[in-house]
Amino acid sequence: MRDEEIGRALLDWYDRHARALPWRVGPEERRAGVRPDPYRVWLSEIMLQQTTVAAVRDYFRRFTERWPDVAALAAAEDGDVMAEWAGLGYYARARNLLKCARVVAGDHGGQFPESRDGLLLLPGIGPYTAAAIAAIAHDEPAAVVDGNVERVIARLFAVETPLPAAKPDLTALAARLTPADRPGDHAQAMMDLGATICTPKSPACGICPLRPACKAEREGIATGLPRKTPKKAKPIRHGIAYVGQRDDGAVLVERRPESVLLGGMLGWPGTGWAEAEPAPAPPMPADWRSAPGEVRHTFTHFHLRLSVMTARLPDATAAGAGQFLAPGDFRPSDLPTLMRKVYDLAAAALHDD
Repeated sequence: MRDEEIGRALLDWYDRHARALPWRVGPEERRAGVRPDPYRVWLSEIMLQQTTVAAVRDYFRRFTERWPDVAALAAAEDGDVMAEWAGLGYYARARNLLKCARVVAGDHGGQFPESRDGLLLLPGIGPYTAAAIAAIAHDEPAAVVDGNVERVIARLFAVETPLPAAKPDLTALAARLTPADRPGDHAQAMMDLGATICTPKSPACGICPLRPACKAEREGIATGLPRKTPKKAKPIRHGIAYVGQRDDGAVLVERRPESVLLGGMLGWPGTGWAEAEPAPAPPMPADWRSAPGEVRHTFTHFHLRLSVMTARLPDATAAGAGQFLAPGDFRPSDLPTLMRKVYDLAAAALHDD
């Protein structure tokens, strides 16, 4: 199959089997003249970075109900946005989301740039996201290459160079296939093919629309592609978290500095995280007691083990560098996943006191 034949086969398949996603304008709607909203495309692409479609659906719905356009999001309180993001992970994305919304609202009249190059100038938008917005929202023939597309291209052309070294070749091959006509639908079709048929394990080659063109399937090596360079073992870091609760039920929390992991999110006072066991550093004098067990959490580059210390504090206790949240103002759901794990462990210990 020639490149243009591959493109036609892919779009014919997409027209019949496109996934219905809350941020997507499907092929029938596109034919009826409905245009994708760049705000919704941008928001979904930021949320989907290193996160699954299933995890993003409810977050996307809540965000767009609360902040239906970029101007509304730009005017939002930082804490409100961070609280809605809690649980999605990779919290620098949420901080950059606000920065980008405010630049678009303040410097671009609430309109996203239409070109990939213009989008790259915005905070938090890298090459992949810029290409995705330009292609899907503005029909620029930009090559959109995420993990699903890398897998499809590696198998289609039997690229055996391991990732990440293969990325430039895979991007060049994806660009070769990107048509001038319907590039946004083409990009989404590639994503859907990788997500539903050309899956990492047990790809459904028998029903793949690109099977006649797939070199890896002909050579019997599809399931082994793309190859990946073995990852180094992640180090383990340790820390201590302190959960203090006053007799009136208020809990001591802090807003984490922007410069650290989980920056801008609510959390618990504690030590830094290092490979050596940290020295105790309670936020204030109290009868701090060790909660049974430990909290385990994995970040991109390391595993974390947190010991949890709890204490009952008098009602008159001042917050020091943090703040006390009354029971009516404290929602565990506003915490990032790690800090919710800490709270769950601490709550059981405090209940037993």
